[in-house]
Amino acid sequence: MNALAATNRNFKLASRLLGLDSKLEKSLLIPFREIKVECTIPKDDGTLASFVGFRVQHDNARGPMKGGIRYHPEVDPDEVNALAQLMTWKTAVANIPYGGAKGGIGCNPGKLSLSELERLTRVFTQKIHDLIGVHTDVPAPDMGTNAQTMAWILDEYSKFHGYSPAIVTGKPIDLGGSLGREAATGRGVLFATEALLSDYGLSISGQRFVIQGFGNVGSWAAQLIHEKGGKIIAVSDITGAIKNNEGLDIPSLLEHVKTDRGVKGFGKANSIEPDSILVEDCDVLIPAALGGVINRENANEIKAKFIVEAANHPTDPEADEILSKKGVVIIPDIYANSGGVTVSYFEWVQNIQGFMWDEEKVNDELRTYMIQGYKNVKKMCKTHNCDLRMGAFTLGLNRVARATLLRGWEA
Repeated sequence: MNALAATNRNFKLASRLLGLDSKLEKSLLIPFREIKVECTIPKDDGTLASFVGFRVQHDNARGPMKGGIRYHPEVDPDEVNALAQLMTWKTAVANIPYGGAKGGIGCNPGKLSLSELERLTRVFTQKIHDLIGVHTDVPAPDMGTNAQTMAWILDEYSKFHGYSPAIVTGKPIDLGGSLGREAATGRGVLFATEALLSDYGLSISGQRFVIQGFGNVGSWAAQLIHEKGGKIIAVSDITGAIKNNEGLDIPSLLEHVKTDRGVKGFGKANSIEPDSILVEDCDVLIPAALGGVINRENANEIKAKFIVEAANHPTDPEADEILSKKGVVIIPDIYANSGGVTVSYFEWVQNIQGFMWDEEKVNDELRTYMIQGYKNVKKMCKTHNCDLRMGAFTLGLNRVARATLLRGWEA
C-alpha cells in the first residue's frame, strides 16, 4: 500500500472514531493549494535544462503551512500529497501552530554541480516567493536538500521581501539556524522511546535495540540511546548491516562511518544480511530509513516487543494488524519523529523574536513537548479505546477539525 492510500486509510479510521461530519472530512482531505512551476536554468556547459518544481499546501487552519522540499528524480505527486497531509496531522499532534505542506523539484541532485543546484533553487524560489512566507508557508530541507539549499532560498526570498530569516528552517547556524536542530529528530526518538518504556516500568538502560538506517536520524538516535545505557546490537544502512550481540561500540562506529561512508566493514561486528535486520531478536526496533519496510511478508517474523517509527510510514497497514495481534506496541511516525519539526518551530520562533536560545534550552523545550505529546496521545487512546497510531491520528485530526470549525469553514 502506498503512502497516500495508507495515510487516507488512517485518516478515515480516525475520522470515524471522532464522528466527524462527512462534508468536513472531505474538506480536510483536499489540499488548500497545489503549485506547479517550470524551472529552466543554464547548465555549466551552456545548454538549457528544464525541471518541474511543485509545492502542495495542505492546510492552514492552525497556522502557516510547514514542510520539506526534496530534490529527487522521481517526485511523485501522490506521495507529496500524502506527505503534505501527514505534516498537517504531525504538527497538530506535536501541538505546534502550523499546518502541513511538502514540495520539491524533479531532478537528480547528484548529477548537478553546486552552481547548477544554486541556480535551480533560486529560479524555484523566484517562481513561488509570493506563495510562501513567514506567516504563510515555511519550507525546510528534505531528501536531496540541506542547510545550503535553505540559505539560497532565504537569500533569494529576501531580495523580494527584505531580510527574512524565518522564511525557512534548517538553515546554517550563521544565518539564524537553531542549535540542536541537527540532532532534533534523533533526540525526539529518544524522548519518545523513554516515554513509552517508562509506561511499562522500563528504561533505556538494559534494553536491546536494532536500528535500520544510519543516516542523520538513525545515527543520532544510536548515539543518544548508547549514552543512556541502551545496548544497540545491530544497525544497517545502504552499504550493509552489522551485528554484535554484546552491543556495538557506537562512538567507534560513528568514526568508521565518517571515514568509510557506511557501516560496512566495521571491525568490531559481524556482517549480516541487510534484509534480516528487521527480524533480529531485540526489545526495541527502530526503523529509521525508508517507508513500507515492515509489511505482511516480514511482520510475522518480527521479534521486537516495541517498534519506534523514526522513518515516515515504515509500517504497512496490513503489517500493523499482524503486529497488534502479536502484542507488539508501535509508536507511530506521526508522533515518534516529530522532534525535527518541533525544533524547526523553535528556530522559527527564535528568528521572529530575533533572540537565539542556547542548546540546553532547545533540548529542554523539546523534551517538554515530546513528553506532553505522549501523554496527550495516551489520553486519546483511553477515550477511543484504540492503539497508539489511532490515538495520535485522532489527536491530530481533532485539533485541526476544531480549529477549522472555530474559524468558520462554511462561510
